[in-house]
Amino acid sequence: YIGWRNKRISGQAYDEFVDLFVQAVKRRWPNVLLQFEDFAKGTASPLLERYRDQLCTFNDDIQGTAAVAAGTLFSALEQTGGQLVEQNILFVGAGSAGCGIAEQLVATMKEQGLGDAEARAHIFMSGRRGLLHDRMEGLLPFQRRLAQPLSRVSDWPGDGGDEITVMDIIRNARPTVLMGVSGQPGLFTREIVTEMAGYCENPIIFPMSNPTSRAEATPEDLLAWTSGRALVATGSPFPPVDLDGICFPISQSNNSYIFPGLGLGVLASGARRISDGMFMAASVALGKYPRKSACDAEPLLPSLGEIRQVSRFIAHAVALQAQREGLAEEMSEVALEEKIQAIFWRPEYGVPV
Repeated sequence: YIGWRNKRISGQAYDEFVDLFVQAVKRRWPNVLLQFEDFAKGTASPLLERYRDQLCTFNDDIQGTAAVAAGTLFSALEQTGGQLVEQNILFVGAGSAGCGIAEQLVATMKEQGLGDAEARAHIFMSGRRGLLHDRMEGLLPFQRRLAQPLSRVSDWPGDGGDEITVMDIIRNARPTVLMGVSGQPGLFTREIVTEMAGYCENPIIFPMSNPTSRAEATPEDLLAWTSGRALVATGSPFPPVDLDGICFPISQSNNSYIFPGLGLGVLASGARRISDGMFMAASVALGKYPRKSACDAEPLLPSLGEIRQVSRFIAHAVALQAQREGLAEEMSEVALEEKIQAIFWRPEYGVPV
């Protein structure tokens, strides 16, 4: 270990150090794009809220994860023919990443016509003590916004005692989308998945935790337990699954689908801030990007081998959204595309003489 051999600072000292860094960066590079990466649950959201209106910044683990998960979900809904506002969505894991995805989906539902409370009624967050509800003590501010009213769920039949378990939520809320952001391997059991598949023709199940050893379930099990009816994406890389002679590609819902295109769109447009709307535009663009595979089934995401083309596609959508929101100067689509091409990095190096 070559770092500073002392305990990490916390509290006010931590906040002052981060602020010292941010203010120095702002002075040195007034038009900087600052990306926060791998910050802990208790600090990631407060830091994002503190600085998002001070400079052009985003947190990849909250907003990038949310955008790619939302884009993958939009792709799945295109296959099922369902609408987001019709889904009940269960998150197993209520940290900053899971809550970030949930807030992105709430924002999208509101764009599609639902009120705030109505949109949040479709979101169920399960943490270490079961379903988050508004009478639960010790919730962080970003968790409390997503807690269900206890009055809505208190009469649910269940076998978890005071805790409303994942199975209780499955049986009573009947979610059509199940997202795992818990880091707990094997949490999506056969009992849970078959219960969900009993009322949902095409359950959408995303075990998003990584690395592979922490995935809530394997794609092979999820497809076997649902007779190939589940739509599956993962946070870690998995090979295609062969089930009864049918090849199912497994898309990895990875942040690398989002942050390169987002950054490219910000730099090309000269956006002064990064808004929720710009992340939403990135999600929608990812969900619409053409997908192909050598397998029989259609993948939920394009191949990571196409990431350069995907990034340009997302950059265009992000830049247009920045212009619509008045966060960037307007330019024609032709001029924008020329700007994207001009600043797009290419790994081409001259041969030494």
